[in-house]
Amino acid sequence: MPDALKERLDKIRKFSDSAKRRSDLYADMAKMDDTRTARSLGALQKASAPGKKLQKIGFLMLWVPEPTGVTCAVGGPMIIAGRYLDKKYNGATIHDIGNETKSAMSSIKDFKSSVL
Repeated sequence: MPDALKERLDKIRKFSDSAKRRSDLYADMAKMDDTRTARSLGALQKASAPGKKLQKIGFLMLWVPEPTGVTCAVGGPMIIAGRYLDKKYNGATIHDIGNETKSAMSSIKDFKSSVL
């Protein structure tokens, strides 16, 4: 009986230590008030996609009927520029990187199990 209590106490201590480390980490993160750091952390959580926005505006301008044709002349290059920006600057976030890593690991495991 004392061994079971001792194991339970050790388990509770581990949980307590983990909670304390986590709260210290959150407290340290709250102390960061640098605007550049906050902007960088925000960009990791929510990345902007300028290429997609430019493509959407280009398609809207291309399909809007207008007698002078200026919007058609502007819409096409905007679509092309949007595609270029989409290839050059991707809007990947930490969540996307985690999903891709998980997918790659599962494909490696599948390959490994098929070989062995």
